[in-house]
Amino acid sequence: MTRRNMWLLGWGMAVALSLAACAQQQAAGPSIEAKTFALTPATAALKVSFLTGELKGLKVVERVEKGTGRVVDPPKLQATLKLKNSVSDQAARLISARIEYADVDGKPIPLAKDRGDASFKFYGFQERLDPGMEISQDIEVPFPAAALKEKKLGDIRLEISYIPTPYREETSNIRVSLAE
Repeated sequence: MTRRNMWLLGWGMAVALSLAACAQQQAAGPSIEAKTFALTPATAALKVSFLTGELKGLKVVERVEKGTGRVVDPPKLQATLKLKNSVSDQAARLISARIEYADVDGKPIPLAKDRGDASFKFYGFQERLDPGMEISQDIEVPFPAAALKEKKLGDIRLEISYIPTPYREETSNIRVSLAE
């Protein structure tokens, strides 16, 4: 091995050891834990026109620094939305949905200005619901921190945007015979 190669090998090992030490220091940083707040009921039935379904596994998750309690990731509502087209003569093209929060008196609980809104889109491959079809989609949207502190959450409102289209199946009989 040449002197230059030995020098490069030594330098490379020093860099690798430095990177390993940095990684260990980062791993030893503050520990983060998820605080989960259960909602009652955990599963809620819903009906929007001819669509039926449920919000299942309703909970709020907030990530905080262990020991200090400093919020690292603001609260988010997590659930699974299941929808079914319960009629035989219409299809629905699902566009988007939005969740709004209200207190026990029915007044809206706004999100903080920097949190955006609690909207979500439906997965592209599942956006059309023909008669009898079902979809299931996990959702995670911002939740108002004020509702956690004041414990005054009364309602979750789910607004679904969709385009209904008539759905028909027709039969056409074509008279034929075998050619001779």
